[in-house]
Amino acid sequence: MPERKTIFFIGFMGSGKSTAGKKLASLLGWTFIDIDRKIEEIAGKTIPQIFSQEGEEVFRKIESEVLKSIKTQEGIVVSTGGGTPCHGDNMDYMLGSGLTVYLKMTPEQLTCRLLESTAVRPLIKNVSDEELPGFIERVLSSREKWYSQADIIIEGINLDINRLLSMIKNQLSS
Repeated sequence: MPERKTIFFIGFMGSGKSTAGKKLASLLGWTFIDIDRKIEEIAGKTIPQIFSQEGEEVFRKIESEVLKSIKTQEGIVVSTGGGTPCHGDNMDYMLGSGLTVYLKMTPEQLTCRLLESTAVRPLIKNVSDEELPGFIERVLSSREKWYSQADIIIEGINLDINRLLSMIKNQLSS
């Protein structure tokens, strides 16, 4: 790689940011950071506990602080939370600090992935299976204006990590 940077994976919950991030970091020989795990480590609580005990506003504040705490590090692949780019100046920060990769998926694809994990995801914890497709469509639609600013936009279903690696190398060398 010509220059070691930070790569941020963004996209809706369930789009595969952590899985793709780990694979990419391994291929590059870089460090992988999952923002949600880092938040839990720092807060000493799970994400669902933070949401239920302190609310989304406190969570988003911690999330921004954690995101910006990795500013000076390079050679890192970061998996962000689904809402990370949509709060405060987080997207501008990521665009100015590294390369952003949006794992794009349709509401139908996301619904299939998320139906099994509603209990562990605070934003969809109280959304019924019947309401989930509409919820995902509404939230995804409102977040698209941030997600679509990414340097690289790639389909999240059947992601070819080697193709993504090639796209990243092209971006970093230009």
